[in-house]
Amino acid sequence: MNDTILWYTTRGAGAVSLVLLSAVVVLGVLSTLRFESASWPRFLTTGLHRNIALTALVFLALHIVTAVIDPFTHLGWLPAVVPFSSYYRTFWLGLGTIAVELIVAVSVTSLVRGFIGHAAWRTIHWLSYASWPVAVLHSFGTGTDAWSVWMLVLDFVCILAVLAAVGARLSARPPDPLSADRARFRERVSRKVR
Repeated sequence: MNDTILWYTTRGAGAVSLVLLSAVVVLGVLSTLRFESASWPRFLTTGLHRNIALTALVFLALHIVTAVIDPFTHLGWLPAVVPFSSYYRTFWLGLGTIAVELIVAVSVTSLVRGFIGHAAWRTIHWLSYASWPVAVLHSFGTGTDAWSVWMLVLDFVCILAVLAAVGARLSARPPDPLSADRARFRERVSRKVR
């Protein structure tokens, strides 16, 4: 395979992975709000979250494989598995390895959720909130495009999207799954009282 194709594939897959992982975090944060309307049922957010996460894993795998086989850095597989073992941008690649390992833990436990139980899955799923900022830091410090304008804009758009979702989540009232039932009950009671 041509070195130039590997270079573009590694960078492109990394950038797409960042965008997709940011979308996964945004949907995950917003799904706790239990948003639903006639045109957007609640299961759609969950399904979209899962499908984007799977697509992000594909692009992440492509990013890792092409980075490992790219002859420019001569990384090999060890830095892809053992954090901070690379001679090339040791700290920044180590962050990427940590982010990937956290994402793999979340993905694997999501696949075996029925076996480990909801409480264990939920506890491990919180690792996704740690993996995303580590992945963002990785994007700031590695790759030849890290400080190019287009990549910085992409990084900041992803950061703003996640911060906006977290802000919406923190400012929203806790979801009440029985609010509609309570409203109907109050309406029936007020009609009988009159």
